[in-house]
Amino acid sequence: MRIVVIGSGFGGLSAAIRLQAQGHSVTVVEKQGQPGGRAAVFRQDGFIFDAGPTILTAPWMLEDLFAISGRTMADYVELRPIDPFYTIRFQDGSAFHCTADEDALVRQIAAFEPRDVAGYRRLRAAMDRIYDTGFPLVDKPFTTVKDMLRVAPDLVRLRAYQSVAALVNRHLRDPRLRQVFSFHPLLIGGNPFDTTSIYGLIHTLEMRGGVWFATGGTGALVAALCTLFRDTGGVLRLDTPVTRIETDPHTRRATAVHTAAGDRIEADAVVSNADVASTYLQLVDRRVRRHNTDRRIRGLRYSMSLFVLYFGTDRRYEDIAHHEILMGPRYEALLADIFGQRPLSDDFSLYLHRPTATDRTLAPEGCDAFYVLSPVPHLGAPIDWSAAAVPFRNAIVRDLEERYLPGLSSHIVTERVVDPRYFRDALGSHLGSAFSVQPILTQSAWFRPHNVSEDVPNLYLVGAGTHPGAGVPGVIASGKIVADMIGPAATHGDAERFDEARVALA
Repeated sequence: MRIVVIGSGFGGLSAAIRLQAQGHSVTVVEKQGQPGGRAAVFRQDGFIFDAGPTILTAPWMLEDLFAISGRTMADYVELRPIDPFYTIRFQDGSAFHCTADEDALVRQIAAFEPRDVAGYRRLRAAMDRIYDTGFPLVDKPFTTVKDMLRVAPDLVRLRAYQSVAALVNRHLRDPRLRQVFSFHPLLIGGNPFDTTSIYGLIHTLEMRGGVWFATGGTGALVAALCTLFRDTGGVLRLDTPVTRIETDPHTRRATAVHTAAGDRIEADAVVSNADVASTYLQLVDRRVRRHNTDRRIRGLRYSMSLFVLYFGTDRRYEDIAHHEILMGPRYEALLADIFGQRPLSDDFSLYLHRPTATDRTLAPEGCDAFYVLSPVPHLGAPIDWSAAAVPFRNAIVRDLEERYLPGLSSHIVTERVVDPRYFRDALGSHLGSAFSVQPILTQSAWFRPHNVSEDVPNLYLVGAGTHPGAGVPGVIASGKIVADMIGPAATHGDAERFDEARVALA
C-alpha cells in the first residue's frame, strides 16, 4: 500500500515508522527544509536551540518505535533523566523543586503549608486513579459513539467534567502549591481552569516514568527517528509543501497529494500530520467535506499561542536549572486574559529552558543556550505583533535580568524571536495556535477531531489537534492509533472494504 504522510513532526514520524514496519511503502513530505515540524532546530553563531518541545516523558513509547523496526533506541540516540524535573519560582522568592523523590517532594510541601501534606496524598491518589484508567486509552481510537459510551462511566466516576485546577484546589490550600500541581495542562495547550481533570494524570506520568532529555537536544531525537525511518526503507522529502489532497469525486477517497512544485504523488492512503484545521480548510476540497465543514472547524476552540525568545550568552548561569518555570504575579486572571484572546497583558509567567545545564555541546565553550517562552493569545486577539514583539521581548529580558539572570542584556550574543505569526506562517497552524485544539472535555476523546476523517475514508489524522492530543506522548500515540487502523499491508483489502462501507453509511 502506498501511503503519503504530510508532515514530519513526532506524530507523522510515529505513523510513518509504524506503517513502514507493517510493510507499506511510505513517503513523508515535509514543508520545511528540515524535519520535526514544531520540533525543528535553530542553529546560529555556534548555538543550537530546540525550537519546540523540550520535556520528554514516557520514553517507552519512543523505544517501541525502534523495537517494532527491529532496532534499539540506544544505538540511535541517548536519553538522560532530568531530576528535579523543574524548578518553579514565585514572586515572593520561594522556589519548589518538582522531583521524582516523593519524600523530598513531601518535605517541600510541608515547608510551604504543613496541612497540605495530607491533601497532597489524597491528590496523588486521585491522580494515580486517573492515570491507571486514562493512560491505557491514550493509543485507543475514539471514532464512534460506542467508543465514548464505553468509557463514559469511568469519566463520570473520575469527575472528568471538572478542571485540573478544580481537582487540585479541592485538595490543596497554599496558592503556590495549587500552581505547582495544576500548571501541567499548559504543556499541552490547555488552561488549567478549563482543561478536563483527566490531564491530572501528567503528574503521575512524570513521577512514575520520569522527565527525560535527548543528548544533543530534541532535534537529535527527531534526527534519530528520521534515520530509523530511512533505515527501514522510508522516503523523506524535505522542502515539499503540499497544496491539496486529491479526492475521487465518486468514492470521496484520497488518491494523491499535490505539491507546490507541481508534483502529484499517488497514494492509497494519506496521513496528515499538518495542523488539523489547515488540513481541512486548505487541503481538502470543501465539496467533499460534509462533516468537517468550514463552520465546524472554525468553531472549535483553539489553544493559546507562544512568544519565544531564543538567546545565547557569553557566560554561564550555573544557578539556573535545565527547566525553570517562573510564575508571575497573577495566575488564574492571566490565563483568563490569554485564553480569552484579550489584549497583551503587562505581566507574564515564563518557562525558561537552559539545556546547557545538562549538555554543554549546545553552546560554545563557557556559554549558555536558553529559550524563554511566554504563553500569549492566539491571532484571534487584537494584538499587532509587528508593533508588540520588540517591547514584549524587552520586558521579558528586563524581568529575567532583574530577578534571575544578572547582567543579561550585556551578555546576550545571539538571539531569535518567534511569535504567533511563526506558528501561522511557518507551521501552518490555524490562528497561530501553538497546540491546535484545546483539551477541554467537549473537545476530548470522541469529541475531538477524529484520527480518520468522516469525509475522506482513507485520510487519517495525527498530531496535536486530533485524539489523544498535544504533547510528545500524545502525538506519538496518535501515530500508533492510525497505524493500527490501517493495519499491516497484507490486510489492506479488508481495510479498504471497511472504508467503503463506512463512507456509504456517512
